[in-house]
Amino acid sequence: MLNLSNQAALVISYTDFLARNNIAKSYESFYLKWLRFYLDFCQKYSHKSEDPLSLPKFIEKLKTKNQSDTNCHQAEHAVSLYYNLINGQAANPEKFEHNVKIIGPQSGPVSGDGQKDRTVSHDWDRAFISLKQEIELRHYSKNTFQTYIIWARKFARFSLPKKPEEITDDEMRKYLTYLTNGLKVSASSQRQAFNALLFFFRHVLKMEPGDLSNTPRPKRRPYIPSILSKDEIKTLIGLMRYPFNLMAKVMYGCGLRLSECTNIRVQDINFDTKMLTVHRGKGGKDRAIPLPDAIISELNSHLNRVKNLHGLDLKSGFDGVFMPESFDKKAKYAGQEFNWYWLFPAKSLTDILETGEKRRYHQHDTNFQKAFKEASRKAQIPKRVTPHILRHSFATHLLQAGYDIRQIQELLGHSDVRTTMIYTHTIKREVKEIKSPLDW
Repeated sequence: MLNLSNQAALVISYTDFLARNNIAKSYESFYLKWLRFYLDFCQKYSHKSEDPLSLPKFIEKLKTKNQSDTNCHQAEHAVSLYYNLINGQAANPEKFEHNVKIIGPQSGPVSGDGQKDRTVSHDWDRAFISLKQEIELRHYSKNTFQTYIIWARKFARFSLPKKPEEITDDEMRKYLTYLTNGLKVSASSQRQAFNALLFFFRHVLKMEPGDLSNTPRPKRRPYIPSILSKDEIKTLIGLMRYPFNLMAKVMYGCGLRLSECTNIRVQDINFDTKMLTVHRGKGGKDRAIPLPDAIISELNSHLNRVKNLHGLDLKSGFDGVFMPESFDKKAKYAGQEFNWYWLFPAKSLTDILETGEKRRYHQHDTNFQKAFKEASRKAQIPKRVTPHILRHSFATHLLQAGYDIRQIQELLGHSDVRTTMIYTHTIKREVKEIKSPLDW
């Protein structure tokens, strides 16, 4: 067995082994991800990572997490290569195919487009890497990248066997028409696909898609969001455990999106001015929001707990929190400073297999979503309840209290007041009988 003294050495050996076994460079990060998941699984459930009998248990765990067959197949291949590496064996080319199915950046292969069993060439892989670089160059969010790469991969499978350099704007028109008339996807999905492909054509394929006037473009339908009453919100928050109940209070009290709440850092809270600064919200915009007086004391107590956790992290020699846009490369130790620490940190440190570092992430969105869903189930609220309903309720309750729509637009961070106007449909308005001014 190879003597791999640390994770960094393992990464170097494993990535070299991938190359020697003809695993494409574009799949390297996915194989490293599955290996990290496997090692974490073995550590958590006390399995021996070098024992092949641990692999079936790991795959079964992936299936309970609703991972697709394609993802499980790739994970099994990744771990099998790990076994071969530590035992000094060559990979078995007959057991696994090297043209592994398309895997997305986080959530695995995308289904629903009727093309999930088809594979793409390395030419498309290079185009996807270029798409990632173009998005990073413009400092777009990770969510934007994940959305755009999903649609780009679906489009690639639809266009097979053509390579990227053989694509014309006619392919884009055919695909958008297929989404509308063939799959009959929702209007919002069609708009999302259109924006993603437009970006892909212009910045990756370096071509203008031409006249798209005859392409089906769905009109935006009037949307009236679900709203919770103040009593319903109080009940929901009362059924949530710490720290998710405090996160819900911050989201409702400040009108935040979930991602904005989880990304709050200690330095974003100013207790002197009672203001919260949201950095790099949707569209990369910053904004300042008043903190509710009702949660100041609770936030102070929470901050003391966070400070204690930060102290324990420093004693354990952690490498800091995850920093925005590789800021830690400019300020090497900034990630260890308390002001950069997350207001809502994750429960445990994250092992970075590629570098051997231990860093602290913020509370993951899915943790809050699960807690919120469980609370709404217990509360038996007869509405479609998602975390975003707190933001909708914030805006609606301000409107009901008589606040100006422009003020609410600024607090929500909307670029266009027409977006904020949807909340005027959620409140009851008293309509007076129309009379001529002469009769007043």
